[in-house]
Amino acid sequence: MNKSKLLKRVSALGFAMYELRLFLDTHPNDPDATELFNSYQKKYEAVKEEYEKQFGPLTLNGYNSDEWLKDPWPWD
Repeated sequence: MNKSKLLKRVSALGFAMYELRLFLDTHPNDPDATELFNSYQKKYEAVKEEYEKQFGPLTLNGYNSDEWLKDPWPWD
């Protein structure tokens, strides 16, 4: 899968998880919603891992990188 498609999948799964978390705040005992959230979370982690293997980290969590300091800078 190309970079754009993987990024869209990560974003879509992240959005779905966020919405389900909001729903679960008001319906904490809904087993279907909990199961769906867990399913999306597994898919999210798999797609995120695939993206990061191919294109690098999506966030700085857990990564301490100074790649942004290396040349060339965007205006160079």
